[in-house]
Amino acid sequence: MDLVIVESPTKAKTLSRFLGSGYKVEASMGHVRDLPEKGGGLAIDVEHDFAPNYVVLSKKKDVITKLKKLATDAKTIYLATDPDREGEAISYHIQYLLGKHDFRRVTFHEITKSAIEESLKHPGQVDMQLVDAQTARRVLDRLVGYTLSPVLWKKIRRGLSAGRVQSVAVRLIVEREKEIKAFVPEEYWEIYVDLQSKSQDLRVELVKIDGKTANVTNGVDAERIVGNLLRATYTVSDVTKEEQKSSPYPPFTTSLLQRSASNMFGWSAKQTMSLAQSLYEHGYITYHRTDSYNLAAEAIAAGRAYIAKAYGDMYVPPAPRYYKTNAKSAQEAHEAIRPTDPARAGGDLTGEKITPKHVKLYELIRSRFLQCQMSDARFDKTTVLVSADKYILKADGKRIIFDGWLKLGKPAEETFLPELSAGETLSLIKVDPQQKFTQPPARYSEAGLIKELEKRGIGRPSTYATIISTIQDRGYVVKEEKRLHPTAIGDAVTEFLVANFPKELAYEFTAEMENDLDEIAEGKRQWVPTVREFWKPFSEKVKTVEETGARVKVAVESTGEKCPDCGEGEVVIRTGRFGKFYSCSTYPECKYTKQYKEYAEGYTCPDCGGKVVIKKSKRGKFYGCENYPKCKWAAWKLPKKETQTGA
Repeated sequence: MDLVIVESPTKAKTLSRFLGSGYKVEASMGHVRDLPEKGGGLAIDVEHDFAPNYVVLSKKKDVITKLKKLATDAKTIYLATDPDREGEAISYHIQYLLGKHDFRRVTFHEITKSAIEESLKHPGQVDMQLVDAQTARRVLDRLVGYTLSPVLWKKIRRGLSAGRVQSVAVRLIVEREKEIKAFVPEEYWEIYVDLQSKSQDLRVELVKIDGKTANVTNGVDAERIVGNLLRATYTVSDVTKEEQKSSPYPPFTTSLLQRSASNMFGWSAKQTMSLAQSLYEHGYITYHRTDSYNLAAEAIAAGRAYIAKAYGDMYVPPAPRYYKTNAKSAQEAHEAIRPTDPARAGGDLTGEKITPKHVKLYELIRSRFLQCQMSDARFDKTTVLVSADKYILKADGKRIIFDGWLKLGKPAEETFLPELSAGETLSLIKVDPQQKFTQPPARYSEAGLIKELEKRGIGRPSTYATIISTIQDRGYVVKEEKRLHPTAIGDAVTEFLVANFPKELAYEFTAEMENDLDEIAEGKRQWVPTVREFWKPFSEKVKTVEETGARVKVAVESTGEKCPDCGEGEVVIRTGRFGKFYSCSTYPECKYTKQYKEYAEGYTCPDCGGKVVIKKSKRGKFYGCENYPKCKWAAWKLPKKETQTGA
């Protein structure tokens, strides 16, 4: 009997359906060997080529014992972990721990019967270049985290930690916050005019004054222009019609999937990747960690055939669509994320752990794949220009000729304009001036941060979710109303790191390091010299900063209340490892502390009338009564306003 080792029980169960009785499929339950987390120190021998001191994870000792027992009776052991660097490293560590056997490495970009049979026909060996790249990442992250964190304890506060990539992500959020605070809004005016034609009304916008682009920046000018427009005669000066096309978007890569799920469903990157992992392990989608737009020829053919059958030949373009990936690191041998069977609808998904969220994500992936192989949408666009003395006003209309790929998306918005001809006179209904102000840049959502990280070349598909969850878990960033805000701790840590480690916190430097890791995976670099090149100047800088770096204070929020214990200090809001709390401004002289409560302003408990407090749990934010435990009221959503006292 042959032994097949995968990471998860779900994947093992799916493979077992396709493999015969000659195979035993077993799960390693993820990583089995890693650097020690607690009490193990640095665990990197910096004097001897940065050799990592890997240990068997305590929770995996029984798993290894079981695998060793199964291995003794196995003719061949197939290592079938995920097709990326992390999966390659897991296979390497399993092989190392099981000892001498006939090992074969197999990978599946999709868990289907044909893909599995094809992979088993052409097994290979563990790719040590990929393992080296993963080792280099693990060693670098360990070196940075374990050497920088003690400096943060000394210069800011105990319990803090730093990360090679996470700290750079926090910097992006902190700097965006600074831009928002420094932003000075500028006034501008948009001026619209409602006109009447023979058939229907028409709204036009002021676009030119004396042949130049309209730029109205104050109320005085706006009032003068409105006065002129009220007295003007309106004549259609030009009507143009043209056909426009809209082509579909490319299939999903990891970052595009995470961003779309965030924008459409409000999901975190971590949640999206967990659902995608499950769909992959059930055999419903291809591997979900990818930065390639590539699609297998067989998949394109199956998609085109399904589109023709389901929607008609007119929805299938004359030739298949191919998309070029812009990312330098993209591995074109990999595929974009797609359904393994485009004819399988979300309602056909089965499995004990398949939830409505799995179905929603699957349909998102399936629709995007089908759309990318559908015909262009076509529109009639009409532009009407209206002259009013020295002013030119404009209206755009759009009518769908053929919906094409939009058939699987939201219905396209149409704007109908009346039939007009040049020289036609229109009647004034009203002038509508609108005062507006420029807006500061928006805070990053998870989707926006992933887009920015990808644009700058920071991180890779397998790391985005971990980066974003880590910076929130460490208390450097909080998510409020789906936007990422830096905390006082995040501000302080970023200020210290940027001041003392400008090179290591530079976006370009972090991106270059990612490229170095890619080159290790491609065999163009060796991992030990790469780590040594980074470590020598970095370790020297750490020693200098530890001795000479200035301390940074964590900002506190004032409450304006006197400390109830000492009567001298003021009660302030500090940010700790577990969030905000009340403290005396004279700390450490006065040790007064109190649990911080964040209230949902304007809401009262429907049971007892107390104030509603915003709380957090492992499942996310929820609401409870301030009088807990006397009052046990709690809810995931705020009570309706009409039920509130005095509403």
